[in-house]
Amino acid sequence: MNRTRIKCCGMTRVEDARLAAELGADAIGVVISARSKRRVDLAQARAIVAAMPPFVTTVALLMDDSADTVRAVIEQVQPDLLQFHGAESDAWCAQFGRPFLKAVAMGEGAAALPHLREYPHATGLLLDGHGLGEPGGGGKTFDWSLMPAELAQPLLLAGGLHADNVGEAMRVARPWAVDVASGIESAPGIKDADRMAAFIAAVRAADAA
Repeated sequence: MNRTRIKCCGMTRVEDARLAAELGADAIGVVISARSKRRVDLAQARAIVAAMPPFVTTVALLMDDSADTVRAVIEQVQPDLLQFHGAESDAWCAQFGRPFLKAVAMGEGAAALPHLREYPHATGLLLDGHGLGEPGGGGKTFDWSLMPAELAQPLLLAGGLHADNVGEAMRVARPWAVDVASGIESAPGIKDADRMAAFIAAVRAADAA
């Protein structure tokens, strides 16, 4: 059975992140960027990351933030991965010497696909449904059939996913991982236990199908 990895993103509370890990999430994300309604400060992010058990990957999201901010996140939060959502170049993302994911805004449809080849140093590429220059986490889907199959980097699918559509998204896009934020929330940054459990169960069911 192929196992699709699951990232539960936009964590603002330790208890939500712990529950995600207990339910079987492979990774959790904390948002540092000031442009996000799920933003946490460095102390909150550090507490969430420190609460994670072994083998759950922690990811810190940034968007067009300063190099000093990124260095502070690395030093104070110590996430396993960085994730960049803005207009950062491959060289800019790579300068910190840490593994990183690069989000590509797929709101333009096929016109966004060339950008996937601009980040050869990225550990993985996250295809999100938002438009160019917009922050992620807005619950927007895109045409999943655009997900390319020939790239060597792992591809993460994001944007508008929830328990009722993630199985179809996986069938069409065949991503290495799925990333969810709004689809498991009762309010921005506040995770709903039932929705989180249903989402993870739906991914596992789709893997088994």
